[in-house]
Amino acid sequence: MQPLLLLAVGTGGFVGAILRFLISGWVQKLSPTLFPVGTLSVNILGSFIIGFMALYFESVVAPHQKALVITGMLGALTTFSTFSLETLTMLQGGLWGRVTMNITLNVILCITATMLGMMLFKRLYG
Repeated sequence: MQPLLLLAVGTGGFVGAILRFLISGWVQKLSPTLFPVGTLSVNILGSFIIGFMALYFESVVAPHQKALVITGMLGALTTFSTFSLETLTMLQGGLWGRVTMNITLNVILCITATMLGMMLFKRLYG
């Protein structure tokens, strides 16, 4: 493994983790509900950005930039592990409606956000 790629992933991960902490905390604080909208928001945002950047990196051959943004920053920004823990906690609490809503919203909105990111890229650069 090339040291530059490792540095790129680590730097991106550092930035993404801080962004996740700040954005999800801010959104959750603004929300009047206990539903994990902070996690949902960073998952949707990260999905949108990865859709856009996936097409960008098809035209730009810069492995260290792709490692920085997609693997590092977006890998740390999106929070599937947090989503899983929050969903399991709700499940263990018998909150079936919240569990269903959390799974449904994360899957549908994140896939939609990825598609919208790709559509935006194509509109701007296609």
